[in-house]
Amino acid sequence: MGKIIDGKAVSAQVKERIRQETAALKEQGTQVGLAVVIVGDDPASKVYVRNKKRACEEVGFDSYEYALPAETTEEELLSLVKKLNADDKVNGILVQLPLPAHLDDKVIINNILPEKDVDAFHPINVGRIMIGDYSFLPCTPAGVMELIASTGTQIEGKECVVIGRSNIVGKPQAMLLLHSNGTVTVCHSRTKNLKEVASRADILVAAVGKAKMITADYIKEGAVVIDVGMDRDENGKLCGDVDFESCKDKAGYITPVPGGVGPMTIAMLMQNTLTAAKIQNGL
Repeated sequence: MGKIIDGKAVSAQVKERIRQETAALKEQGTQVGLAVVIVGDDPASKVYVRNKKRACEEVGFDSYEYALPAETTEEELLSLVKKLNADDKVNGILVQLPLPAHLDDKVIINNILPEKDVDAFHPINVGRIMIGDYSFLPCTPAGVMELIASTGTQIEGKECVVIGRSNIVGKPQAMLLLHSNGTVTVCHSRTKNLKEVASRADILVAAVGKAKMITADYIKEGAVVIDVGMDRDENGKLCGDVDFESCKDKAGYITPVPGGVGPMTIAMLMQNTLTAAKIQNGL
């Protein structure tokens, strides 16, 4: 059986490191602060926001939560973003997506100062990731890189396959693997012979959003398999894009869902916020 990569344990190590650095900064007079803005009452978003708040407490950050009604106008939301941009106590700003349909994600994200954009969604930060000169990384792909590192696997020279091409996970994930000298293939819904391509991968990252789509015949014997999916199976039970039961014996390392990539995403958000505080204070 493949070794299970414990995202909770790896994220706890990352958060402990951040907690120590945060305490040291506090002694020098710098307090780290993260503002999270949620519009409307999407249940999944509420859970994420609660988890982010809890993580802030664990590492010693101040957290500022702004829960706005679903009918908030673009003007009102932009006015809040502008206020947070100007607030020295706030080092990172995160606007929880998805936003209600009448609000334009792009407009809101483009108005967050790039140096406070701890989700790394601002076009300036996206561009910097592309050229390899970045301060922040998108939280989920950064978490995936930490999980791969925790296995002791060297990415350099390895065949890496990313299934999914979203701006939030697939594309930046491919860039990070490329920056680590992996040979990267990005697959998507139009890819021919997907199974064949995937089964060549030494490192396979599944970010498709289809429950249990990746079965054992997609996987090379001994591969590192990272499941970014957060789906529900036919019984409404939380599962990933990878059919864990059929793949766990063939993979060398595999992440479970839940307890794999999820905890890492929030840990890396904390890392980005700490980095932002250091940059803003010239440290």
